[in-house]
Amino acid sequence: MNNITDKLNRPIKDLRISVMDTCNYRCPYCMPAEKFDDNYQFLKPNQRLSFDEICRIVTVFAGFGVNKIRLTGGEPLLRKNLDELISRIKQIDGINDIALTTNGQLLKKQLPKLVDAGLDRVNISLDTINADLYHKMSGNKGDLDVVLDAIDSARKTKLKSVKINCVVQNGVNDQDILPLLAKYKDTNVVVRFIEFMDVGTINGWQQDTVVQFKDILNNISSKWPLHALDANYKGEVASRYKYNDHIGEVGFITSISKPFCRDCSRARISADGHLYTCLFAHESFNLKTHLKNDNNDFLQQYIKDVWENREDRYSEVRHELKTDSPKKIEMYVIGG
Repeated sequence: MNNITDKLNRPIKDLRISVMDTCNYRCPYCMPAEKFDDNYQFLKPNQRLSFDEICRIVTVFAGFGVNKIRLTGGEPLLRKNLDELISRIKQIDGINDIALTTNGQLLKKQLPKLVDAGLDRVNISLDTINADLYHKMSGNKGDLDVVLDAIDSARKTKLKSVKINCVVQNGVNDQDILPLLAKYKDTNVVVRFIEFMDVGTINGWQQDTVVQFKDILNNISSKWPLHALDANYKGEVASRYKYNDHIGEVGFITSISKPFCRDCSRARISADGHLYTCLFAHESFNLKTHLKNDNNDFLQQYIKDVWENREDRYSEVRHELKTDSPKKIEMYVIGG
C-alpha cells in the first residue's frame, strides 16, 4: 500500500488506540463521578476490539504510512495482558514506536513486562504534586505517592522518553506549575503543559478556565529562563523549550491559543472499533463491520476513503462555530 493524504494534504503517521473505555479515576474534566457512577454502563469485554482485531487494524494503517502507535483509554493498564498486545504490535512491519498514556496508578507493577514487550515511551497524567489536590482532581481515587514512585521507576528503565502531561485550569491547579517543574527540572522527565480543551461536552469548559501558553511560559521564564527548541518532526504536537540553566525540557500543547490542525497526522480508534479523525470529532466510522471479512481489502479501502475525505480543523475554526454545534465525542472514549 502507499501513503495517503487527506483533503488538506496531511499524511497519516500516528494512530491512537483506546484499549479500554473504563478508568480507575473520575477526573472532572474527563469522567466526572456524578455522570460515571457505579451504574454507568461501560463496554462489555466482548464489545471491545480483541488483540487480533487491533493488530489487523494496525497492519492496515502501517501500510498507509503509520509508524507510531499510542495506547490509551480510559485507563489502558486496566486491560489485561497489555504487554502481549505491545509485543504483537511491535512485530508489525513499519511500526517503530509504541507509546502509552496512563494515569500511572497501576504502572509500576506492570512496567517491567511492558518495557520488555517493546514499549518505547510513556506519558503520565499529573496535574499537580499537591497530594490533597491530586486526590480531589482524580475524583478522590488517586494516590499521588504511588504515581510519583511509578515516574521514578520509569526513569530508570530503557524507555526512550518519560513525559508528564499536566492539564492547566485557571483557579484549579495553575498555582502548582512551578512546584511541579521544580521537582523535575534537573531530570530527563519532560513536563508538558496542556491548555484545557473543550473536548466532549461534559467537562464544563469555558474560555475563562483556560490558562494560555504565553502566560504559562512567562510564569516559568520569570523564575527559570527558557529557550525554544526545534520540533523533532513535522506535526509534533508540543512546542518544546529547554531551561538555560537546568537539564530538563518543558513542552506546551496549545490547542486553544495556537492551534496545530494544519499539521495533524493523527487518527484515533475507540475501544469498540470506531475511527475518529479528530479529537473534537462528532462522527465516527465503524471499522468493526469491516473486520468480519478475513480479507483486509475492504478494511483498507474503507480507511483509505475515510482519510482521503478528511478535512477536520476544529481548533482553527472553533471561534467561528455556533454554540449549538454537534455533540463532540467525549475524551474518555478516545483517550485525548
